[in-house]
Amino acid sequence: MGKKIIRSATIGLSLNVFCKGLIRELVDEGYDVVALSTPDNDLSELAEREGVRTIGVDMERHISPLKDLRSLFKLYEVFKQEKPDMVHSMTPKAGLLCMIAAWMARVPVRLHTFTGLVWPTAKGLSRIILMTTDRILCFCATHIIPEGEGVKADLQRCITQKPMKVLGYGNVKGVDLDYWKKSDNESSFDDVNAERDSACLTFLFVGRIVRDKGMNELVSAFVRLNKKYQSSKLVLVGPYEDSLDPVNPETRKAIDESPFIEAVGAQKDVRAFYEKADVLVFPSYREGFPNAVIEAGAMGLASIVTDINGSREIISDRENGLIIQSKDEDALYDAMVWMIEHPDERERMARNARPMVAARFEQGFVRKCLKDYYREILG
Repeated sequence: MGKKIIRSATIGLSLNVFCKGLIRELVDEGYDVVALSTPDNDLSELAEREGVRTIGVDMERHISPLKDLRSLFKLYEVFKQEKPDMVHSMTPKAGLLCMIAAWMARVPVRLHTFTGLVWPTAKGLSRIILMTTDRILCFCATHIIPEGEGVKADLQRCITQKPMKVLGYGNVKGVDLDYWKKSDNESSFDDVNAERDSACLTFLFVGRIVRDKGMNELVSAFVRLNKKYQSSKLVLVGPYEDSLDPVNPETRKAIDESPFIEAVGAQKDVRAFYEKADVLVFPSYREGFPNAVIEAGAMGLASIVTDINGSREIISDRENGLIIQSKDEDALYDAMVWMIEHPDERERMARNARPMVAARFEQGFVRKCLKDYYREILG
């Protein structure tokens, strides 16, 4: 058996989504791969699909000192027993706990991928705590992968001077262009309630319906827009997270009551929503490398994004979308109006979108970059 790698994340969903197919490729190349997260259905699904052993260790997503301490020592026991050649973590809590535990257990290679940073938009004591935990994580890690150049710059400026490497053009998942493409016929995707109305311009958001994704600004801007252009529509695909980062009450009220806003919740297959939309709107406050923007590009959509890490590395302003300032409702409104009033330019940007994604974020290329890096750091 080859080198042993433990891939870890706080919850099974992260591993199930970001490592789909990758773990099987690593096993086929001779690695002994173990997946570790909080035990849940996603971890079980991953084990069956990828054919690998899994280990369940409870980890809280929120700060919980006593539970975190128990998780830390459980992870230490796991690493001492398993004796992996490398622990590769992602997501904040798993990163912190696994890097400390792997350092304590003297795991030779301790790798963490930063898929995004929370502290740049935090304030006060919360910001201090978040930055401190990232500094501890980086101290314990031997290798660091920032998902993009923006994340790398923030880490180097405020967290650590350790060498770090962005793989390829950034992004940790890549996009399967055979999957993310427009269908040859309407029936090839899961059914979506409403057929696309060519007379209605549809704006689409895909992600969690939370404050940090810019939902308050998006809904407010769209309500204004719809008063002027009643042929416009907004579709929201994703779950609410009221216990973590709720939207404003007036935002929720507008979503529930407006006949022009459709909130469809989390969806297993979102391709039909991309196909039936005209523009992706992704006004997030912070990201590492937003997969929704890459997926939309692969599906041939122009995008409106905020000038943040990740988004500005996928979208080139006026080439495959528009870039606006974060937390600026007026700028968002103006960009949506522009998309309605400039259909030829919108279509030009849409035509550019898929080739630009294919050149930088095709899944096979992204995975090759990671596997090459594994070979480099594992010797």
